[in-house]
Parts: sequence; C-alpha cells; structure tokens
Amino acid sequence: MLTSQQIFRKQMAGESLHPDGTDTLQRHVVTVLVENTLGALNRVANLFSQRGFELESVSVGEAKDQTLRRMTLVTTGNDRMIGQVLRQLNSLIDTIEVEDVTHFDHIERELCLVQVRCPASERQVLISVVDIFRATVVNITPDSLTFEVTGPPAKINAFIGMMRGYDVLEVARSGRVAMRRELAFEH
Repeated sequence: MLTSQQIFRKQMAGESLHPDGTDTLQRHVVTVLVENTLGALNRVANLFSQRGFELESVSVGEAKDQTLRRMTLVTTGNDRMIGQVLRQLNSLIDTIEVEDVTHFDHIERELCLVQVRCPASERQVLISVVDIFRATVVNITPDSLTFEVTGPPAKINAFIGMMRGYDVLEVARSGRVAMRRELAFEH
C-alpha cells in the first residue's frame, strides 16, 4: 500500500501506481485552484483538449478567496497520462494548486434536475418513489413535476434510471464537485 506522499510523487512523475507497472485507463477527478483572471478557465480546459483528453465533467465556482476559482475536472486516462497533464496544469501561469484526488479519500457531489410528465392522479405514487432518493419537488405544473436531487454520481445515475419508467421530459446535471476528505479520527 502506497502512502499519500508516495502516490503524490508517482503522480507528479507520471509513474504507474500499480506494483506490476501496468497502467489501465480509469476515471480521474482533478481539482484545480486558479486565479480569477480573464481566460484562466479557458486555458485549463484547452490544455485537456490540446492533449486529446475528453472532459467528462467540468465544474467551476468561487473558492474561499474571492480572487480564486476552484475547478473540478473529471477525465479518463492512465496514471502516466494524468501525471503529464498534472505537470502541465501546474506550469500554467494562472494555476495555484492542482491535485488528483482519485486515489485519496474524497467527497464527490453532483446536482441534477429532472422534469417528468405526471398527471395529478399519479403524483403521490411518483413522490413516494422520489422520497427514497431524498429528492425534492422544485416545480409543479398541471402536467409535470420537476425534482432536484444531490449526491454522489452513482445516486444521480440511479435516480435518473428510476425516472426512466416515467415520461422524462428533461434532465440537467451540474457536473461533479469534489474535495479531499479530512478524516478527524483515523485508526
């Protein structure tokens, strides 16, 4: 088992994290703290497209400091490829901090809005299903309901899958946000 420091060093060097040296493609969650300057977010996103990486998700929001923005990027690649991208992200002038949180304890959340066609006679049944996911009704029209659900991507996918049994009119997903989990009590 590698320590956090060993994982960090191997990622920054673009080395495999697997003992046998094999690199498999996997999903990576990368957080980037950038200065809030004109074009900074574009430069980070362009770095991925220039290298042929497809971004599965990009979320951007304010950081603790108003002059900074926190980006959460989700992409797929092997450890060597991601290590190369991390080094290149670190070399951008607007970048303050870059971290691949994939191999660390972290928290991921996503927001999803789902609009479903639903006559008034079927609303109670649909709401009882939605309650299992702790989703909330955020809009009601005579023939539809709009739900808001937040949680890890697996929960969002399960919710959307469950709603497919109904007449889904529209789905909007925010993309993932992630942060390293600080464990107060480790054994």
